[in-house]
Amino acid sequence: MLSSAGKGTIQEVKILIIGAGPTGLGAAKRLCDVNSGQRDQVSWLIVDECDGVGGLASTDTTPEGFLFDVGGHVIFSHYACFDRVLKEALPKEDDWLHHQRISYIRCHNTNNIARLPIAIWAKCIHGLVKAFIRSMVTRSKPADFDEWIVRNTGTGIADIFMRPYNYKVWGVPTKLLQCKWLGERVAAPDLRCILTNIMKRQETRKWGPNATFRFPAHGDKIQLKYKVIRIDPQEKVAYLEDGRKVRYKHLISTMNVDQLVSILPDVPNNVQNAAEGLVYSTTHVIGLGLRGTPREISKMCWMYFPEDNAPFYRSTVFSNYSPNLVPHASVKLRTVRRADSQPCNTTTYAAGPYWSLMLEISESGCKPVNKDTLVSDVIQGCINTGLVKESDEIVSLYFRSFHHCYPTPTLNRDECLATILPYLRDKLDIWSRGRFGAWKYEVANQDHSFMQGVEAVDNTLFGKPEVTLGTL
Repeated sequence: MLSSAGKGTIQEVKILIIGAGPTGLGAAKRLCDVNSGQRDQVSWLIVDECDGVGGLASTDTTPEGFLFDVGGHVIFSHYACFDRVLKEALPKEDDWLHHQRISYIRCHNTNNIARLPIAIWAKCIHGLVKAFIRSMVTRSKPADFDEWIVRNTGTGIADIFMRPYNYKVWGVPTKLLQCKWLGERVAAPDLRCILTNIMKRQETRKWGPNATFRFPAHGDKIQLKYKVIRIDPQEKVAYLEDGRKVRYKHLISTMNVDQLVSILPDVPNNVQNAAEGLVYSTTHVIGLGLRGTPREISKMCWMYFPEDNAPFYRSTVFSNYSPNLVPHASVKLRTVRRADSQPCNTTTYAAGPYWSLMLEISESGCKPVNKDTLVSDVIQGCINTGLVKESDEIVSLYFRSFHHCYPTPTLNRDECLATILPYLRDKLDIWSRGRFGAWKYEVANQDHSFMQGVEAVDNTLFGKPEVTLGTL
């Protein structure tokens, strides 16, 4: 624990970890394992400016008792190590709820266009067939994400869904995004599957790495509310906002790498310019706690919205993940407002049942958001898209903004990272890792981020390769 002796106090550790999100916690877990049964202990410390652990993987609770994540935190793991940690933390089977993913696009899904009006699905099929034929003779790699979309889905699906939806997610046009990050992040449609679905008038329900996922059934080495404001990499000292200092041998930082570069002295111009060239988007998360039941969407997990009649790009029926995410039906709550904002009784407390919706809205330099009207705009969007009815009673409202939420895979991102990350590690002995520490969206899920922390420790102590992040 940091000494309470006051300003000027110095604590010494072998490994200092900045940030208590998944990456920092992964590093801490690995250090605990390394120290287990060892006489010579590796000293370590986590500091985080927030008042709780979890970072972007955290969960908030409203005063009325509704729980909302920072976006959707379903768990589908690529790593046996991560699975073991989850099992260790929540060992009983009833600690988990297992779900088959049920997600929808309001107008269509790239494999599920059989339900569309004939004119629209004909346009989609025409584009898909042309794209398939073109793919047989094209050998060059797509220049950007937009070209990848057209090559893989054709112009029909590109115009109807992929372009407008991805703009709502990233806040930048698809022509400004690279396509190296895609992997299993974006589904390439299966032409045979689509044609079969059209002929049989059926739908594909299972796809992707999170087709089946888990969600938790329930919701002194880590020092919170300690903000690092300056780092001296030559003396290997981190300066905290309250005047205290931590001397380290190795530093694992999970703070936003652009912010990290800004608190380092004498950074070369090319590294500063590279950090300034990184792009991100902000996410606004709005949660609605509602009285009643979700009716038509009672079986759904999440839905995607490319249309412009709602500001959100994704909605999640959050209460479907676990009954413990909303108050028990016996709890009496007052109505905050009707969905259509018409006058209603806001003083009488009444019982449930209750359900919840979580809506996500992106913001960027290309895509501004009016925060003053956003809650009302989102609720109206829920009415427009049929998620709620005008008469639905809202009993709890949640609104939180996350400034750095999506690390945008722009065309120049890899060039920027190739300048920044090796400089930090090789010149300054700083491992910048995690969703925004390494700025790689394709390895930024909870399991990826956790493993970046594990592998950073192994690289620091034992020289083992960092498989998740890859070669810098």
